[in-house]
Amino acid sequence: MRRLIASIGAAAVLAVPATALAYVGPGAGLSLLGALWALLAAVATAFLFIFAWPLRKMLRRRRAAREAGMGEDHAGPAGAVAAVSKDERGR
Repeated sequence: MRRLIASIGAAAVLAVPATALAYVGPGAGLSLLGALWALLAAVATAFLFIFAWPLRKMLRRRRAAREAGMGEDHAGPAGAVAAVSKDERGR
């Protein structure tokens, strides 16, 4: 029983944090903040593209349907034909 109490007491003493006598200079702190900023910007950009993709697809479909409804003989600016197939656009 004494060993159990001693083990629990030792574990409690070792689990209590002591004062850390450490110094983080301004260079290391700025590097850490810069890396954190880059990580947050990358994650935000990824979410932006993920959420914007369906909207862009919907707008492209809407534009293609509108151009298809104009007819093949409709000429746009400078005499260009408005309805261009996907193969001709290179996509």
